[in-house]
Amino acid sequence: MSDSRLFLGLDSSTQGLKATVIDESLSVVYEAAINFDRDLPEYGTEDGAHRQSDGATVTSPTLMWVEALDLLLAQMQSEGWPLFDIAAISGSGQQHGCVWMGSAARAVLPTLDPGTHLCSQLEGVLTIKDSPIWMDSSTGKQCAELEAKLGGAQAVADLTGSRAYERFTGNQIAKIAQAKPAVYESTDRIALVSSFIASLLIGDYASIDTSDASGMNLMDVRKRRWDDRALDATAPGLADRLGEVVPGHAVAGLLHMYYVERYGFSPRCKVITFSGDNPNSLAGLRVQEPGDIAVSLGTSDTLFASLREPQPSGVEGHIFANPIVPEAYMAMICRQNGSLAREHVRDASTDGSWETFGERVGETPVGNSGKIGFYILEPEITPPIKRPGIYRFDQGAAVDAFSAAEEARAILEGQFLSMRIHAESIGIEPSRLIATGGASVNPCVLNVLANVFGKPVYVAERSDSASLGAAYRALHGFRCDEQGAFVSFTDVMTSAPSFAKAADPDPAAHEVYTGMCAAFAELEGQVAADEA
Repeated sequence: MSDSRLFLGLDSSTQGLKATVIDESLSVVYEAAINFDRDLPEYGTEDGAHRQSDGATVTSPTLMWVEALDLLLAQMQSEGWPLFDIAAISGSGQQHGCVWMGSAARAVLPTLDPGTHLCSQLEGVLTIKDSPIWMDSSTGKQCAELEAKLGGAQAVADLTGSRAYERFTGNQIAKIAQAKPAVYESTDRIALVSSFIASLLIGDYASIDTSDASGMNLMDVRKRRWDDRALDATAPGLADRLGEVVPGHAVAGLLHMYYVERYGFSPRCKVITFSGDNPNSLAGLRVQEPGDIAVSLGTSDTLFASLREPQPSGVEGHIFANPIVPEAYMAMICRQNGSLAREHVRDASTDGSWETFGERVGETPVGNSGKIGFYILEPEITPPIKRPGIYRFDQGAAVDAFSAAEEARAILEGQFLSMRIHAESIGIEPSRLIATGGASVNPCVLNVLANVFGKPVYVAERSDSASLGAAYRALHGFRCDEQGAFVSFTDVMTSAPSFAKAADPDPAAHEVYTGMCAAFAELEGQVAADEA
C-alpha cells in the first residue's frame, strides 16, 4: 500500500478507455488502457465506432463503454494496484457523444450489485443503445433549423460559443426527437459521455460540467447555464432531461459501494465532475497563459488556447468555458481528419513505417514545389467539407496523383497550413506550441508544424494529455473540496514537470509557408464550396 494519496484520471476516447494515476507530487505512477476493437471485439467496432452506409451517421455501442470500465478496473485490481489509496477520480469523455437513459436508470444506478458486471445491470436502462458520437455529420437539417430560429450562425455563436455544428449534442438530440418522438418521450436523462461515466461511478445522475456543455449549442457560454431559447429550439422539456451544469472542479459525489466492494476502493473516494477530452487536454498541458497554444495530434487534430475575452465566430472555431479557470474561456479549432488520414497516406506511400514516411518528406523541398493536397477521409469540420475525397493541386491546377514523397509532405503541410489559417482567423497568435497526442512523438511531424507556425514546439513527458489532465483535475477538485473554496489550478500544478523543446522553426521554411497561405486558403475555399 502507498503512504500517499493517489488520484485517478479516466479517459474514454473514441478508440478506448485509459487510466492514469498520479501521486500528490504530480508524478505518473501507473497507466493502463483498454482498446475497444482489440479487447471487446464482440461489439464489431472499427476505431471504436460503427459507420453507417449513408457515410454520415456514426455511433458507438454504449454498453461497450460500460463493459470497458469493468474490464479496466479489473485489470488494475489484478495487477495489485492500491485502489484503496485513490482519494479522487475525475475523467475525460469524447466530446459531443450522448447517452440516453430511461426512468429505470433512477432505480438501477443507486442499487448497483457488486456481484454482477455493470453491463448486464445497465442494459435495460438505455433508450438508445448506440450513442451518436463526434464523427457523426447527419444533422445538417437540424443545424439549419437552429440557426434559423435563433437568428443566424453568428447569433448562435455569440450565444453558445459556436455556430450550429452537426456533431454538437443539441443537434443530435433534435434529430432523434424528430425522428423518434416516442424514444425521446421515454428518455429520462440525456448524458454526455463524460457525465455518463461519472454517473456510473457515483450511482446517480452526474451533472454536466460547463466546459463539456459548451460543445452542445445549448448553453449560454458567458452565463454558464442552459439557454431557454436554445433548449426550446431543440426539443420540448429538454432542461429536465439534461439536469444542471456545474463547474469542472465540483464534487459529483462519493464513489458507489459497487466499486468499494468489488474492487477495493475506499468508501471516502470522491468523484470530481468529468469533462470533455479537449478540456482535459488543456488541463493536462496546463494551457493558461496567452500565447501558449496546445495542438493535439490524435484521431482528430485540435488546436486550443486559453482566452480571457471570447470572440465567437459564426464561420469557424469554438469558444468553450475554460475547464480550469472558471472566469476564462478556451478557443478551439478542430479538424476531423487527423492521425487516421496521416496513417492512410503513410500506408499508401511507404512501407507502413513512420521512419520511411519521414525519409519521404525529407526527399521533397519545403512547399512541395507548389503541390497542395486535401485529405478528407471523413466529412471535415474545419473547413466544413461534407463529401470525403482526396483533392490534389499542382500550381493551383487539379491533378490526379502525386509521387509517394510528394504525398507524404502534402498531407503534413496541408493539415498545418489549414490549422494556422483558421487559428489566425479567430485571433489565436501563439508564442509557442505544446504538442500532444500520438503524432507528437514524431520528429518529422513536429518539424513541419514548427516551420508552418514559425514558433518552437514543446512536448510533454507523455503524449496522452486527456487522461493526465483528468488526473490533474481529480487532484485539483479534491484540493478545492478540501479547502472549501476554489483553489488556483496553477498553485496545484507547481511541481508539474516542465515541457521539453522538440522542434525549432527554420525562418526560411516559415517564410515559404507564409507565402503559401493566400493560395492555400483560396484552394481550400474552392474545395469546401465545391463539396458544400
